Amino acid sequence: MIVGTAGHIDHGKTTLVRALTGVDTDRLKEEKVRGISIELGYAYVPVETAAAPSSDADSDRPGPVTPLATDADPVLGFVDVPGHERLVHTMVAGTGGIDFALLVIAADDGVMPQTREHLAILDLLGVDDGAVALTKIDRVDPARVAEVEADVRAVLAPTVLREAPIFALDAAKDGDAGVAALRAHLHAAAARRTRRSEDGLFRLAVDRVFTLPGRGTIAAGTVHAGRVCVGDVLQRMPAGESVRVRSLHAQQRAADAAGAGQRCALNLAGVASDGIARGDWLADPRALRPSLRLDVRLRLLADATALSRQRAPLHVHVGTAHRLAEAVLLDGDRLPPGGAGRVQLVFDAPVCAAAGDRLIVRDARAATTIGGGRVLDPEGPERRRRSSERLAWLDAIERLLDGGGIGPLLDQAPHGIALDQLERLCGCDSSRIALPDAAVRVETASGPVIFGSSHWEALQQRSVAALAGAHEMAPDEAGLGSGSLRRRVAPTLAETTWRSLVDALVAGGAIEHAGAWLRLPGHRVALGDDEAQLFGRLRPLIAEGRFDPPWVRDLAAATGSDEAAVRQTLRKSAARGDLHQIVRDLFYTPERVDELAAIARSIAERDGRVDAARYRDAIGLGRKRTVQILEFFDRVGYTRRVRDTHVLRGDGDWPMR
Repeated sequence: MIVGTAGHIDHGKTTLVRALTGVDTDRLKEEKVRGISIELGYAYVPVETAAAPSSDADSDRPGPVTPLATDADPVLGFVDVPGHERLVHTMVAGTGGIDFALLVIAADDGVMPQTREHLAILDLLGVDDGAVALTKIDRVDPARVAEVEADVRAVLAPTVLREAPIFALDAAKDGDAGVAALRAHLHAAAARRTRRSEDGLFRLAVDRVFTLPGRGTIAAGTVHAGRVCVGDVLQRMPAGESVRVRSLHAQQRAADAAGAGQRCALNLAGVASDGIARGDWLADPRALRPSLRLDVRLRLLADATALSRQRAPLHVHVGTAHRLAEAVLLDGDRLPPGGAGRVQLVFDAPVCAAAGDRLIVRDARAATTIGGGRVLDPEGPERRRRSSERLAWLDAIERLLDGGGIGPLLDQAPHGIALDQLERLCGCDSSRIALPDAAVRVETASGPVIFGSSHWEALQQRSVAALAGAHEMAPDEAGLGSGSLRRRVAPTLAETTWRSLVDALVAGGAIEHAGAWLRLPGHRVALGDDEAQLFGRLRPLIAEGRFDPPWVRDLAAATGSDEAAVRQTLRKSAARGDLHQIVRDLFYTPERVDELAAIARSIAERDGRVDAARYRDAIGLGRKRTVQILEFFDRVGYTRRVRDTHVLRGDGDWPMR
């Protein structure tokens, strides 16, 4: 169990932790000179044992002096936070991963401003287990102690800590009965606490970084989810850099692994001490994705100023990070004091969070805590963020976070949900995600996508209906290109998912390929007897021209045929899939287009793109014809134009499927 202190400056938090553990958590010279805590401090004691704790204030430091931690030998950890009003950002960084709040209030001062602010932060973070230490009772009479206890009860009443016990004590006195009672309560609470599940994807919020001679970079923090082992490769987020765990300490003890709810120090390879800082995450590569926008449910405190304009600046604390953001209201144009609503927080630099993470917001001057809330979607969109579809999606995420499963998410995802996104939203490996019976798993080139069966069937039905409509409107046309059909059916569907949809329809016999076209089974463009005979004379001439076949007028002259009849025959042959029409009156055989596509692919694989000049040199044609061929590939969906170059779409397969 991790205990976090809270309370006003000079109310005796550090003195109390020392009385409970024997550890002085003020490790900095400046802290000892000034007599106040400036940074986070840490202490650990074994649960329900009389063994003397370490007096090393740098308790997160890995070292060889302690045995391997075991589940049978639990440890009670303390995070001691500063109480100064200018250090609230540090207090929030230390409080984010705690299990138990120890609110410290001096009997002589009573409830003070930072008492109230720290309590509000604990309430907003959802820390619902805790106790109150009423310190310095040696300085007041019993009547004052009773008065302050009554004040404390009144302050706690509207919060999740309303039932917290109060311990009156003198932390500076050896053998104090109040300290002993509090210690017994903490150890009993730790013994009762069920260890957090380690089924999730590993995430550790870094709150401290230092180096040790001969070991290198050490990053310490509280494990929010999952499990980490020596040798694991993690990502430093939001930078996305890979690091390897050389060794680790869990709850001040050398260990092979650490899990959710534990204080953990990781000795890292692959990063210098100045390459990682408080606010970073160390995480399973699947767990987080950097984002500029977090969609959250935000609750304002009753005494906060209303958010009455869009893009109001706020200081946001999430994980151990402190960032500036603008608040875009999603449910209306005003969020009143004491109210709650959905808000998109827009940052100027990438941040990382997971669905369900708690956060704290302070005013534009970072002078006052005004509210807090819960992250809904950590990958908020830039556009259509207030649309009814988007708000319904956020409703579904809230149901997921409240235990409603992924069914509501699939209902709101007509284009499916990528399995890796689902892992991030659920915070666990896909093998642990319970899919509804009606869910459909679609394999795509970019990874699996999960659909509700009704949405998958609707896409298939719309695709078949669109082709039927195209055949009715143009019975002499072969059908539609894959890209054209996609634009009619689902223009925003991911391209790799669309390809899998087409493959499924073809495999099921609902549609079929005709060269670069898609058509319904049985749809044919027929040539008349005269047209068939003419095509038999035209095709060899086109094939003979290889990459530079004759134009329609030249073919008409060569065969002594009517130009209009040649044009009509070639157009119908292209509709049948026997030829490809590059531009008006210019047709290529499928074999030559296959070769041209292969050349384009080889250039793209080497250069990452297809430049017109390089392609021209490869096929030996002039620039105008080269551009016409590349535009044909763009049109049928094999490539797409990006400024002055072309890039392959999807997996670059030809013929198009």
